[in-house]
Amino acid sequence: MPAGTSAAWAAAALLVNAFLWGVSWWPFRALQQQGVHGLWATALVYLAVGAAVFAWDRSVVRRLLATPSLWPLLVASGITNACFNWAVTIGDVVRVVLLFYLMPAWAALLARLVLGEPLRGAVVLRVAIAIAGAAVVLKPPGEPWPLPTALSDWLAIVGGFCFAMTNVMLRREAGQPESVRAFTMFVGGCGVAGGVALVLTVAGAVPAPPLPAPAWVAGIAGLVLMLGLGNLCLQYGASRLPANVTSVVLLSEVPFAAISAVMIGGEAVAARTLVGGAMIVAASLLAVRDAR
Repeated sequence: MPAGTSAAWAAAALLVNAFLWGVSWWPFRALQQQGVHGLWATALVYLAVGAAVFAWDRSVVRRLLATPSLWPLLVASGITNACFNWAVTIGDVVRVVLLFYLMPAWAALLARLVLGEPLRGAVVLRVAIAIAGAAVVLKPPGEPWPLPTALSDWLAIVGGFCFAMTNVMLRREAGQPESVRAFTMFVGGCGVAGGVALVLTVAGAVPAPPLPAPAWVAGIAGLVLMLGLGNLCLQYGASRLPANVTSVVLLSEVPFAAISAVMIGGEAVAARTLVGGAMIVAASLLAVRDAR
């Protein structure tokens, strides 16, 4: 296959991944309406995907248990998925996605702390732009301080921070087999979301999953296929394109989420969200440019 054609297919695969994640809020929210909380849905989906990886490679459990350096990746990726999927079921989708994509700011700071990468002037600039964009998004009308105002805001910010940690950990553990890293992340998604869901259910804050019914079981199965296909597309595309190109293509998740939220969810996008979102995306694009 010619190089140009191969690159086009790789970019198309990444677009499919971004689209699937950009609209994933819809089935999660539909499951929430059927009585399956986002945390329980996340746990069930990643349990199924993790089981599929285990069936493919039985050595992944032994390798995970024997490699303590993978455990921070397990926790970080688990918190990422639990926070994001919970946030999009209860909050404004566009706002959640934008706050989640503060990831370049957190990644720069974590790369300094964990990997010892320098904080150059350009890095500080994009961190400042991203944080300023978040302040614009968060500022309530008539209020002086741009602080998070809802649980979904906090979940998106914490999820984005842990997503940055996940990326840093993936970079640190690049020598591990892909199946082991993927299994680690799926176990984290199941374990963290399931553990938090269990605690909150016992406390009476989250309802227990209802008895199996065709509608919500089909919804879980659909999410398993969606996120499984998304992971395959990500692996295919990211392994064939430069990292800076991959990052730009994956940013298309933001407009996919915004358009679907407006067209399907009937959400209205405030002017300050557009301005702040543009600043956050600009910071992400600067991070891509600096990575070249």
